[in-house]
Amino acid sequence: MAATEEDFPRGGKTKQTTESKAEPYIYFCLITNEHKPVCFFYPQSLKVGTLLLGCVKEVADFEVTINLPSGLLGYLNISNISDSYTKILSDHLDSASSEEIFSLHSLFSPGMLVRCVVARLDTAKGGSVSIQLSINPKEVNKGLSTGSLKAGLILSGCVESIEDHGYLVDLGIKGTKAFLPKQAAKDKTNIPKELKVGQYVTSLLEEVKNDERVVRLSISPTAVAQAVADTAHGWTLTNLLPGLLVKAQIKKVTLHGLILEFLSSFTGLVDFMHLEPEQASTFNEGDSVKACVLYVEPSTRLVGLSLRSHLLQPGGDVDLVATERIGEVAHGCKMTALHHLSGAMLELPDQTVVFVHRNHMKEPMEAFNLNRVLAKPEHTCRIMDFSPMEKLCFASGMCLTQFVLPLSQGMVTSLQSHGMMVKVTDYIRGLVPRTHLSDIILKNPEKKYTEGMPIKCRVLSVDPQEKKLTLTRKRALIDSSLPPFLTYEDARRGRVSHGFIVCVKDFGCIVRFYGKVKGLVPPNELSTEPVVVPENMFYVGQVVKAKVLNCDVEKEKLLLSFKAVAGGDTEGPPKPKFDFEVKVVSKVLTGLEVSILPEEITALLPMMHLSDHVSNCLLLWEGLQEGDIISNILCLSEKKPNITLTKKPTLKSFLEEGGVVAKEFSDITVGMQLIGWVKNIMPYGVFVEFPYGLVGLAPKAAMSDKFVSDTTSHFQLGHTVFAKVTNLDEEKRRFLVSLKVSEVPSPKRDGQARLIRGLQERKEVIEMMASRGDSDLLKQLSAVTIGQRMKMSVDEVREDGSVTFKSDELSAATVLATKDHAPGEYSLYVQSGSGSNLFQFRKWIEITIVTPVEAGSTHTATVHHADRDFAVISLGDTAQLTVIQTTNHLNETFRFDSEELTAGKTLTITVTKSSCEELEGLPLVSWELAPPISKRLISVSKGSKGTYRYGDVVKGKVKTVKPTCVLVKLEDGSTGCVHVSEIQEVVCVGTFPTSLLKIGSEVTARVIGGRAGNSHRFLPFSHPNFTYSMPELSLLPRNLKEDADVKPVKTKEKLKRYQVGDDVICFVSKMVDPQVGGAPILYGSGAKHPENLFKLGQAVSAKVVTVSSSKPSRLSLSLNGVHKLEKGHVIMGLVQKLDPVLGLLVKLPFSAMGTVAMEDLADKYKPKPLERYSKDQLVRSVAHFKPGLKLSLRSSRTNPEKASVVKDPEIVSLEDLSEGQIVRGYVRTVNAQGVFVSKHEHQCVGVFRFLPFIFLFFHECVVPRSIDKESGLVDLSLLQEDTGRPDVLPESLGLHLRLTGEAKEKRDATKKRKRTESESKQVSICPPFLNTRSSNKKTKVKGEDSDSGVEVYFREEEEENKLEPAAVEKPVPVQPARLQVTGGFSWDAALSALKPASAALGGEDSSDGEDGEVNTKKKSHHEQEVEKREAEKALTKLETELMDPGLRPQTAASFERLLLGSPDSSLLWLQFMAFHLQATQIEQARAVAERALKTISFREEQEKLNVWVALLNLENLYGTEESLQKVFERAVQYCEPMPVYQQLADIYAKCQKTKEAEGLYKTMVKRFRQEKAVWLSYGTFLLQQGQSDAASALLQRAIKSLPNKDNVDLIAKFAQLEFRYGDVERGKAMLDRILTSYPKRTDLWSVFIDLMVKHGSQKEVRAVFDRVIHLSVAVKRIKFFFKRYLEYEKKSGTPESIQAVKDKALEYVESKGTEAAR
Repeated sequence: MAATEEDFPRGGKTKQTTESKAEPYIYFCLITNEHKPVCFFYPQSLKVGTLLLGCVKEVADFEVTINLPSGLLGYLNISNISDSYTKILSDHLDSASSEEIFSLHSLFSPGMLVRCVVARLDTAKGGSVSIQLSINPKEVNKGLSTGSLKAGLILSGCVESIEDHGYLVDLGIKGTKAFLPKQAAKDKTNIPKELKVGQYVTSLLEEVKNDERVVRLSISPTAVAQAVADTAHGWTLTNLLPGLLVKAQIKKVTLHGLILEFLSSFTGLVDFMHLEPEQASTFNEGDSVKACVLYVEPSTRLVGLSLRSHLLQPGGDVDLVATERIGEVAHGCKMTALHHLSGAMLELPDQTVVFVHRNHMKEPMEAFNLNRVLAKPEHTCRIMDFSPMEKLCFASGMCLTQFVLPLSQGMVTSLQSHGMMVKVTDYIRGLVPRTHLSDIILKNPEKKYTEGMPIKCRVLSVDPQEKKLTLTRKRALIDSSLPPFLTYEDARRGRVSHGFIVCVKDFGCIVRFYGKVKGLVPPNELSTEPVVVPENMFYVGQVVKAKVLNCDVEKEKLLLSFKAVAGGDTEGPPKPKFDFEVKVVSKVLTGLEVSILPEEITALLPMMHLSDHVSNCLLLWEGLQEGDIISNILCLSEKKPNITLTKKPTLKSFLEEGGVVAKEFSDITVGMQLIGWVKNIMPYGVFVEFPYGLVGLAPKAAMSDKFVSDTTSHFQLGHTVFAKVTNLDEEKRRFLVSLKVSEVPSPKRDGQARLIRGLQERKEVIEMMASRGDSDLLKQLSAVTIGQRMKMSVDEVREDGSVTFKSDELSAATVLATKDHAPGEYSLYVQSGSGSNLFQFRKWIEITIVTPVEAGSTHTATVHHADRDFAVISLGDTAQLTVIQTTNHLNETFRFDSEELTAGKTLTITVTKSSCEELEGLPLVSWELAPPISKRLISVSKGSKGTYRYGDVVKGKVKTVKPTCVLVKLEDGSTGCVHVSEIQEVVCVGTFPTSLLKIGSEVTARVIGGRAGNSHRFLPFSHPNFTYSMPELSLLPRNLKEDADVKPVKTKEKLKRYQVGDDVICFVSKMVDPQVGGAPILYGSGAKHPENLFKLGQAVSAKVVTVSSSKPSRLSLSLNGVHKLEKGHVIMGLVQKLDPVLGLLVKLPFSAMGTVAMEDLADKYKPKPLERYSKDQLVRSVAHFKPGLKLSLRSSRTNPEKASVVKDPEIVSLEDLSEGQIVRGYVRTVNAQGVFVSKHEHQCVGVFRFLPFIFLFFHECVVPRSIDKESGLVDLSLLQEDTGRPDVLPESLGLHLRLTGEAKEKRDATKKRKRTESESKQVSICPPFLNTRSSNKKTKVKGEDSDSGVEVYFREEEEENKLEPAAVEKPVPVQPARLQVTGGFSWDAALSALKPASAALGGEDSSDGEDGEVNTKKKSHHEQEVEKREAEKALTKLETELMDPGLRPQTAASFERLLLGSPDSSLLWLQFMAFHLQATQIEQARAVAERALKTISFREEQEKLNVWVALLNLENLYGTEESLQKVFERAVQYCEPMPVYQQLADIYAKCQKTKEAEGLYKTMVKRFRQEKAVWLSYGTFLLQQGQSDAASALLQRAIKSLPNKDNVDLIAKFAQLEFRYGDVERGKAMLDRILTSYPKRTDLWSVFIDLMVKHGSQKEVRAVFDRVIHLSVAVKRIKFFFKRYLEYEKKSGTPESIQAVKDKALEYVESKGTEAAR
């Protein structure tokens, strides 16, 4: 029985861990050869069966989370505690026992130390491992037996049962009972401790009795803590348990821990995390310590120990530290120790020590770099978890930037019924509730979302305590631009925000915002029109826009309104005016919240509307503070509840001056020029918003005159633009605009006005910040202006040429002068280390003599500094500084690199105003880019940019260095190319000439030609043939001489300079695959991998092979010095074809083809010689020039210098052979005369005579018997007497040619007799052999390759009989006839597998048809009778199986046959369905069920119901909820509804679908309220779920619904259910009340007695019997109860109680008198 339980454990379904919390890393210490412990963590290296000491972390309903060593987490399932506890759970589920079950919370407490074993390793979807543990004593104490039990052992076990004087403890040791007296069950305070069934205990074995069959335990903390494992206890490595205390001696002290020796001969390891921090450096070899066994790995005999004080108390608990610091990021951590294979110890600024694993010291997808870790003086880490086993925090040095933003990108991990799980970061996952998957409620979310899909979410709420993150996918919430309500403080009166409805009631709607903020919208604020039923207008999950009417922050009450938003804000400002003031209320990320003065109406001023210059917007936003007054404000949105304002000066001036404005769509016309700002940027264009809310689209093609590849690189949100309307769509009320500068001219003096306003805005910010702060630096910088003269003294001249100055006027700043100016002229940049945003304003100071300028004058200016919007320039030699805008047009936002204003750029400027007051006296100028200056050193050309003549000498800087060329940027900005051959005069082989030039170095070159270059500036389909000319340059000294003659040379003339066989120096330009390039180019060793020998740009020496004058003109070269093929050369080739006759066909260099015969493949012949070769294989061969190009692959020829054994020498002529010599060769031909063997192609051929069949392709030993030099034929022999080897043909064949002596004479006599009998027939019939020969001569069906002797083997005897008479009649010389094989023949097949050729012919007509008839072997009469009897037996067996009713069908056809006879049998149909389900054929099972429902007669209602129930079960297990519901609805239509409902409820209950079952029962009690069985079934379900109160309420409802006559029986049934599933006392009280009201219901009394006997005590049972025997009922019934009373006492009572019952019966009889006696 025990074995059965082990194989088939009992118990209900338990909760499965679906996802592990972290990838486990198991920590081990291994001992190397130097006896140094090496500590490291291995993922997934835990083995099943490893014993560990753990600490309880969390206790859930069905699972316990346990902390393991090294920060691991394990999970203890409720079914892995003990067998007794699992049995109680199973009995409770089966409702066979009412024994009290204790929850896991009462059995385990956080901090408890337990011994556990790894039971299972589950792998999750992501590859992480979940460690499943077990504390079952059978598994933990698996190594112990009854003979190993001794007093003083510390063992762990679980309470098995509770007895009167103590507890039985399960130790997991067969044949041993452990008893724990109640006096020995005490806690730390010496108070008796009550234990529960299944509770884990660590106990001390005090006494062993009855040959180790009974042991006595004690769990006293003091006794357990003092127990130490001793050698006398008999501990071995197979039964050593974690948690044991041992006395150990230090054997070795290392950097990573200690090696201890304990129990006289065992060795254990202590890692650095299990040493006391204050004692880690005090240990010495030979010291004695007290240690605790931490883990035991049975397979490797590895034992881990700990010296931590909190673990040296067996049976104790560990204090868990509060986890508030988990998630905290610590900066400035110092590394105190580094263990390169495991991790590092860091010390936080508060002296806390944490451990960082080595995998957490790097970013994901990067390799661990030890040097990078050591190079950091300080580290930043995040505390991830706290391990109570080590009393140490575990931290991570990576993923510090992973935190959840309000708008986060995530990835879908799973779809569930309640919502969608989203992975936000590697460590954070969130839930999107089902109502938040979209703006509407999705019925099939799996159609929209798939696993792994990236999505964008918004955070709804965060609960750190419960570790819950709730997200939303509602587009209205994600894209909302309204300020969110995160707290009740944010919900100020009058503010509007988006929320979602969570409840719709008659008293209004409850709207929830972010976090826990929610408010009420009363019915009168739901709409501008009266709302009678709110449910008809609003739904749960709907996104709405609500306005705050009132907010009580303290009481957290919020009153909202939909009507105020829908009807518009009546409290809006008066008619918008162009110039009014606002007051800053608060700063938000998107801008400023302001109040319009004097009305104090709330409005929003976006950040990008603070200025026309994008760089000024951020400065103004940072400079403005709450309470500041801003003027010159313009209202943009007059009609909206949320008023939007702008402060863009260009927009304001345009409207004030009466610019063209479109207030409605009807005002827009094509060609109208408007001013607006960029509202949104999309990949296909930008949306431009104009005043009064009109929005137009500027497509990608209309955004700029330049090609637009990325729309985001041209414009930013809020950018002010001029737009021109190009297209109108009246129906959809849409219009397109153009932003091209060429189509939208800028107003006059717009650029100068924007420049002045932008500089004034910057000056205002400086003054604003200087007036607020107390910093002297801010005040000093605010007084500095561009062009101001200052006295300075040189402080330091740096190595890079820059100079620092000191000045009394700027005492708090450092003045830096760059080197990019002429001597005596410096550009000064003021900088400070305070980090303030003020220092984005860079101040330049000119310290040279200033020359005044005149208006209208033109100068060449130089750019000294440029930022996004402004640049500082100097006006030529005047030493005047001024400021310009970087763009001349609002829409001009993108420039090429050559058009960008950078330091040193040259401009052409025209002075508009010599001194401008708005620029503080600086000149006001207009500018344009100056054309580049092109200079020639020798000849001056009037050509355009990049135009050069042959012989021009140019200068430039190296731009790019490539392996085969160098690109040089010339002075005019064009690019020239220097070929690798034009760099050095004398090039050494193996060098790289281009490596001599460095990027940025200046070179002087001469133009020697031109080349066409491709440009990626235009698309191929628009400019298919677009190229540009690039000058070809030379750096050779001979070409740079003045008298050098550089003339263009044509390609054909260049080719004429080369001859075949010339040696040339060339350069590697490209590597090609030999398979792609044709014949191999590299001849010699290493040709298989040329990239290993040559690099791009390398100089190599080559020999010219061919010169091709036709296009393409090129030279064929050889790198091994061979330019033509000669006899004996070793060459490389590519195998092109494998021919079983010819051998190998090889492609050679110089477009040649050669063959390798099979005899030349190797020096040693092997069977199947072509197997090791394949097509396109590169081979090394030696050329022979015989008829055709013949090659040899023999090692003796390809490597003659390497001595090798030649087993099969080359036989070139007959002189190489001698009679009797043993040689080897390959079979080439097989015919009637014999087998032809070739020793060398076309040189020497030998024949095996009279071997008409042969099964060898290659044979190792043949002997020449005769040599005919004239014909070139050699007669060979395979006979044993010639070769000395075993005979090739076995004797079992019985070949007549091999017979000798009497056997031969006997066979000759037999043949003679047969020949005489058939002599008359042979006269008229031509011998088949001769017919075959003549046929072959005429038609030659197949060649020699198909010759074989197969047919002859089966016609052997007949042909001899037919051949001899023919020879007698006409003895003419006969040529050997060839044998024809019609089918494929395997040379490796055995002789027994060969079949006649006539069988292969398949009935075809041929000249050998007669032979085929003769060869067909007919079966004898006896064989035919045997086959007939076998077929009869098989048929009888099949009929017997079909007639056996008890035999279950095994095929679908068998089921179909049985269903024809019993179509109404539901059992047969269900078996048919089960047959398909066993083969996982779900759809076929469904189809069978549908057929059954159509086939079974409508009168067989029960049979049909059985099929419906089976179909419901099928859909529940393998279908979806929708398919199950559809089947259920159909079943209700076709069957009695109530049984169908009941069956589906039972299915739900059995599958633990509690919610579905409860919902169905609620429907049943409404629909079938008059059915008592429905109420009873619902009550049973509730009591099984432990809902006693709900069952009591259900009983009251049932009493009201059912007729009064059924009430008594109903209450009695519920009472019985209480006894079985619920509270016994409650059931007892219910029955007692019924019997008090109906005392004569003896049937209920009988039930009550049965229940009390089973569940009550003897005292209670006797009390019930005493009550029932005093009832006033019939004597016959009282007699029945007396009998039961007496039987009970005889079974459970004593003789005294039995006598008492008899006395009571006698007393009753006497009281009844004569009637009772009779």
